[in-house]
Amino acid sequence: MEKVAVTTFVKRQIKGSGKTYSESLSFDDIAEDAEVQMNRGKFEEGYRDGVRIVTGSLSFTSQFTCPFVKIDENTELISSVMQRQEGEDPYIQTRAKNGTLLKAGRVEYILYRHDVLAENDEQSTEAEWELISIHAIPEGIDKLPMGPVTMMRNQLELKGGTKAHYTSEEWAEAVRFWQKYAALDGG
Repeated sequence: MEKVAVTTFVKRQIKGSGKTYSESLSFDDIAEDAEVQMNRGKFEEGYRDGVRIVTGSLSFTSQFTCPFVKIDENTELISSVMQRQEGEDPYIQTRAKNGTLLKAGRVEYILYRHDVLAENDEQSTEAEWELISIHAIPEGIDKLPMGPVTMMRNQLELKGGTKAHYTSEEWAEAVRFWQKYAALDGG
């Protein structure tokens, strides 16, 4: 049985962060669900060896807030220069100032294997797998593409990135999706 632990990085996913969060589940509860689901084979391989996308339990879905709104002509957008972690290059983050949060159709947990995190000394525990991100996927969306800024950080092997290469189609789909959806500021 493979063990999943909570990484420090995922703990930024709280109310007001513009990221998926749960007010009723602890990070340990979420990591336990990820572990159970992964050990049941409810995962797909991610963008590289050592990254897994685990499907969260259906019973947990309603306990997560999906931070996204669909962009339309009434959506006000704001951009800010942000930095995820000390030492990383700043980037431009765009958020919606208004809109209705979309309902989560399912939840995915992003897990990184210890050796992948160790490449950049980003492991938080000694566990084989660490929960690094939680994604509430809006109803009706089959696949939530990675954000283009994250893809860029990975492909260029910048600080905070994890070595990867994406196809031109993956790039185009990510840009296309993120032209239609945005996280609600403070959501």
